[in-house]
Amino acid sequence: MLQGTYLLFCILGLALPYSQFIPFLLEHGLNIHLFLEQLFTNHISAFFGMDVIVSAVVLLVFVFREGKRLKMRFLWVYVLSTLTIGVSFALPLFLLMRQHQLDKQTACFQTQYEDSLL
Repeated sequence: MLQGTYLLFCILGLALPYSQFIPFLLEHGLNIHLFLEQLFTNHISAFFGMDVIVSAVVLLVFVFREGKRLKMRFLWVYVLSTLTIGVSFALPLFLLMRQHQLDKQTACFQTQYEDSLL
């Protein structure tokens, strides 16, 4: 159930931001200067821009700390997805894979426990 929720958030986290970014790319190309100019054009948009930047840094710290703790592989995927798609995709993707890892470890521990009872 939880994994299905994370998957839905991944889909929304890709589709919604890119529904705004793709038209920008089609109209202006990959014009970083214009992108940043429009992102920080007023206090409200700058607020959201700064919020996303801080959230991305926090996410990357969390990914590396939690990922190493759980012995997860391919942590670079979450860095790449944060930088190319955004926090709205990378966070639920990491949580989805983290839950998968936790479920796998729980099943392994449960099997070891049951084997020790025999």
